[in-house]
Amino acid sequence: MKHYDVAAYIWPSYTGKEPRTRQFWEQGIGEWQTVLSAVKRTEDQILPRKPLWGTVDEADPKVMEFQIQEALRHGVNVFIYDWYWYDRRPFLEQCLDEGFLGAPNNTDMQFYLMWANHDANYTWDKRQSDLSEIIWLGSQPRDEFDRICQGVIDLYFKRPNYYKINGCPVFMIYDMENLVRGLGGIQKTREATAVFRNAVKEAGFPDLHLQAVIWSEKSVNVSGVDSLHEGSTRDMVEMLGFDSVTHYQFCHFADCNRDYMDVLADVSKEWERIRTEYKVPYYPHISIGWDNNPRFNHLTLPIIRNNTPDRFREGLEMAKEYSDTYNELPLITINSWNEWTEMSYLEPDDVYGYGYLEAVRKVFLES
Repeated sequence: MKHYDVAAYIWPSYTGKEPRTRQFWEQGIGEWQTVLSAVKRTEDQILPRKPLWGTVDEADPKVMEFQIQEALRHGVNVFIYDWYWYDRRPFLEQCLDEGFLGAPNNTDMQFYLMWANHDANYTWDKRQSDLSEIIWLGSQPRDEFDRICQGVIDLYFKRPNYYKINGCPVFMIYDMENLVRGLGGIQKTREATAVFRNAVKEAGFPDLHLQAVIWSEKSVNVSGVDSLHEGSTRDMVEMLGFDSVTHYQFCHFADCNRDYMDVLADVSKEWERIRTEYKVPYYPHISIGWDNNPRFNHLTLPIIRNNTPDRFREGLEMAKEYSDTYNELPLITINSWNEWTEMSYLEPDDVYGYGYLEAVRKVFLES
C-alpha cells in the first residue's frame, strides 16, 4: 500500500498555560471557553457541538500522547503547528513545546511549523470580536526575523521527526504580504530568506524548503512600502523563491456559503489552475468545513453546509487522486486537527463521533 504524508494543521489555543491568552479567554481554559459558548443561529447549523475527548489541555504530554496515538491509527502522520511570534517572543508555543514534544511517543509522528504571521486582533475575544483594532503586529523587522529563523533551526529543525522534503526542513509562511511588509519589500525579503537558507545549510541540512500558504489570486502589494507595485500571489511565490505551495482553508479562495459538494467542485478547478500557472509543486488541501459563528455574538457568514464525513471523504479521494497524478511527494494538508471555533476539525465530537477520522483512515490506510 502506498504511503501518504497526511498533515493536519493544529491550532494551539486549547490550553490555559499561555498567560497572554487570559485577555481573550479569562476562564483559563483557552479557546475551549468559546467552543462551550457556541449556540445555533440558523436552522441548518449543527450547533453546539461537544468534544468526545473533553475540553482537554493540549499542552499536557499525556493528552498529546493519546492524540498522537489516535491520529496515527487513523492515517494522520504529520502535524503542522500554527506557530506565532508576537511582541518579540513566541505565543501559544506550549502546545508544541510542552504537549507534543513532551509526549513519550512524539517521535512516532512528524511535525513542522506554519508561521502564522498575521496580525492579532480581537477575533479571539468573543466579547469584542467585531473590533478591528490590532493588538499585535504579525509582520516582523529584519532583526526579529533573524532571531526567529535561528530559533526554529535550533529548537525544531534539528529534531529527527521534524518534517523534511528531500532532507530539507519545511517552513511554511501563512501571510506572504505581511512577511514582505515587515522586511521592507521584495528585494530585502529575498536577502533575508537567503540568509535563512544559509543558516539552515550551516546547520547541516541540504537547504531550506520554504512553503507558502496561498489565498486567491488577488492583487497584492509586493513592495512592502507603498501601493505602487502590485502583483499576484503567483508573482510573489516566484519572486520570493518559495519551493512549494498549499492552502490553509477553503474560505481563503472559494465561496463557502453553500453546500460542501459545490465548494469541492470549485476547489478542483482552483487546483488545476494552480497546477498549470505555478512553477512549484502544489500539495492538495482539503478543509472539513467552515463556520466561524462560535466566535461571534451574532450570525456571521459564510457557512459551509452538509459537510458530512462521507462528503469529506470525497474531498480526500479527490486530493489522493491529484497527488497520485501530479506529485512525486504524496503530501496532503487538512484543515484541521482542532479548529473547533471554525467548525473544521478531525477530533471526534458528539454529532459525527469519529466520522472524520474514519474517513481519513478509509482513504489512506484501507483503499
